[in-house]
Amino acid sequence: MSFVRRPLYLALALLVGLWANALHADIARFIGDYSGTAEVETYDGTVAKRDMSVSISATDKGFSLRWNSTTYRDGTAKTKSYRIAFVPSDRPDVYAAAMTKNVFGHQVPLDPMKGEPYVWARITGDTLTVYSLYVTDTGGYELQQFDRTLSDGGLDLEFTRLTNGEPGRTISTFLKREN
Repeated sequence: MSFVRRPLYLALALLVGLWANALHADIARFIGDYSGTAEVETYDGTVAKRDMSVSISATDKGFSLRWNSTTYRDGTAKTKSYRIAFVPSDRPDVYAAAMTKNVFGHQVPLDPMKGEPYVWARITGDTLTVYSLYVTDTGGYELQQFDRTLSDGGLDLEFTRLTNGEPGRTISTFLKREN
């Protein structure tokens, strides 16, 4: 390696390291395990209890978000679990979902034209927002938005669903920090 290239490579390595540290500084405030309960109005107008938990952790290239939702109805419990890895995009504080691998082995988002959700996240101030966009079979859309805002002792969770421009279900609750 020539003496001219060596400083250039060192400077490039330093910039990449600083960028990775900045990414982890943004998400570091959110890292942890949280849980809580919400009352959710169901499609038939009744109210059901729903236990919710979320775990946010740093990864080598970004962060991972895992959440569970358990609904209690008619004496039974139904749990749904999700896990999504996020990687930085070319835009500050905007993260692409890394939900599948492409032919080159890189993590990439799913394809909404195949009925899969297109998912991305952003950090704005004290709020980590995750969006999920679905293209329906008829060409319409559903947009789900999960706002997780840092608050004293945990996160305030606000969930909203928008279908073809019409407001749908909303859920609001507090998730207590477990660690």
